[in-house]
Amino acid sequence: MPKKAPRRTAERILEVTLALFNRFGAPNVSTTLIAAELGISPGNLYYHYPAKDELLGALFDRYTQHMHELLDAGAEVRDVEDAWFFLHSLFERIWEYRFLYRDLNDLLSNHRRLEQQVQQVLQAKTRAVRDMLASLSASGALQIDPRTAEPTATSMVVVLSWWLSYEYARAPRDALEPAAAQAALLRGAHHVLMLLAPYLVLAQREHLLALVAAYAREAPVTQTT
Repeated sequence: MPKKAPRRTAERILEVTLALFNRFGAPNVSTTLIAAELGISPGNLYYHYPAKDELLGALFDRYTQHMHELLDAGAEVRDVEDAWFFLHSLFERIWEYRFLYRDLNDLLSNHRRLEQQVQQVLQAKTRAVRDMLASLSASGALQIDPRTAEPTATSMVVVLSWWLSYEYARAPRDALEPAAAQAALLRGAHHVLMLLAPYLVLAQREHLLALVAAYAREAPVTQTT
């Protein structure tokens, strides 16, 4: 059986850097630690990424590409089940790059390049959620006054984007560990979707509550400290 081709060093560097950033936080990870984790010399690391800022920029570029691929699906949401899947997929992507959300204030204050990029991602999230509300309305699943739709979309984006910060604040030792991921994602998707509950037609609202009950058997969605 032929051996698999080894992954390119630059790709391995990004994967290991992402794992370290997620585990310890970007401000706490040095290029020396990254090189040691990879088992390569600092010089080899610098050849591919001459500075830590370049590693951060490359990861953020990858994150935005993956996020935009998901956000395009907002206009295709037709019912509560579609919305659940859409939002859970977004939360999974956020979890994959969770260091960005945990360390966002620090990253923005120390990396000027990220300011505009983060704003663009927030705007794209808001457009996607707005498209989702419009699609749900067009399909008859949702009845919402256009004057209410905009602040509702913004509220959903706020919960979506800062849910992991809430999880971290309520359980700093455990919230961002892989073992806690599924429960955190389910709670987040549940709370974002519940912002839609007042505007869903009766059958869709009942379906949402049934989905929540089913998933609650896997992870408690209303757990608080």
